[in-house]
Amino acid sequence: MKIFGKDRPGITAGLFDTLAAFAVDVVDIEQVVTRGRIVLCALVTEPAGGTEGELRATVHSWAESLKLQAEIISGTGDNRPRGHGRSHVTVLGNPLTAENSAAIAATITRTGGNIDRIFRLAKYPVTAVEFAVSGVETEPLRTALATESHERGVDIAVVSAGLHRRAQRLVVMDVDSTLIQDEVIELFAAHAGCEEQVAEITASAMRGELDFEQSLHARVALLEGLDESVVDKVRAEVRLTPGARTLIRTLKRLGYQVGVVSGGFTQVTDDLKVRLGLDFASANTLEIVDGKLTGRVIGEVVDRAGKARLLRRFAAEAGVPLAQTVAIGDGANDLDMLNAAGLGVAFNAKPVVRRAADTAVNVPFLDTVLYLLGITREEVEAADVAEPA
Repeated sequence: MKIFGKDRPGITAGLFDTLAAFAVDVVDIEQVVTRGRIVLCALVTEPAGGTEGELRATVHSWAESLKLQAEIISGTGDNRPRGHGRSHVTVLGNPLTAENSAAIAATITRTGGNIDRIFRLAKYPVTAVEFAVSGVETEPLRTALATESHERGVDIAVVSAGLHRRAQRLVVMDVDSTLIQDEVIELFAAHAGCEEQVAEITASAMRGELDFEQSLHARVALLEGLDESVVDKVRAEVRLTPGARTLIRTLKRLGYQVGVVSGGFTQVTDDLKVRLGLDFASANTLEIVDGKLTGRVIGEVVDRAGKARLLRRFAAEAGVPLAQTVAIGDGANDLDMLNAAGLGVAFNAKPVVRRAADTAVNVPFLDTVLYLLGITREEVEAADVAEPA
């Protein structure tokens, strides 16, 4: 039976109180309230003693007394089981247009999927909705929706459903232009008066003329002689990406472990680890001798392959399977890490990174990653009220 109409307190209790007189068993219940309108569905066993007609009349009478509508259908068996292959499709729009929604739904249908449920995760700073889809495996669905995402400029993430989505996880982020809005080497270069030279080396690396390690050493060499007091100045200049604190605070409340890996410098990441309560942090280390930067880095260089190694090391130390890790980054230097993680998120990334990652987020709010994990804005705000930061 289906009951629908204007919501008010007591409808659910009233329906089952009415049914109790017929000694039926409840097999399934589902209820949704949207914009003040309730849809309450119940699957119950046949009443004993041939009283189905009386049950129907009684339920309709009860519904009419509350100005509700009732629909009752007889049948046999339980609900039809959902199809194989279950996924969560998260869509981020700013705004989310009807045209894009239609295209996404049509693509799901075209791949053989069925939309079992849709609900809103957030209404600001972006509109985020989640589709529960069955009937198609996750990978072909992700491939089809990735094309739609690229063509329409809307962010779509597809992850498989299952217990792992609720499990404790490890989230590892890049730092420059991901966790923070800045490029740390450029902040140091500004104090050394070598911004143009650093920019030229960076451009050369992006053209493939230098690998990351070569470009790192070349850029750091330009900082030789800089007083170590600049480190504190750079730390003060670092700007967190909007939503960074909310993301980390919420993940920690959920029992997640959070880390950062960076091609930047420990002189900044160690400070971020303390300020934000991170569990892990690793980066390159600027050598300082007699209060001056020597223009060299010490220790193993954190490059593209190094970030993936660190993700695996952090996961092992955290006791989290690699399949339950989430990696977030923006550059080609993050690709190995994104591919190694259970879920790789390209955050305002270069096109080559967006194409290679599991999903892409192209809005300037880092906490939108929470929606990809099925966490709603209401849950985040409720937690902040209950436990102020």
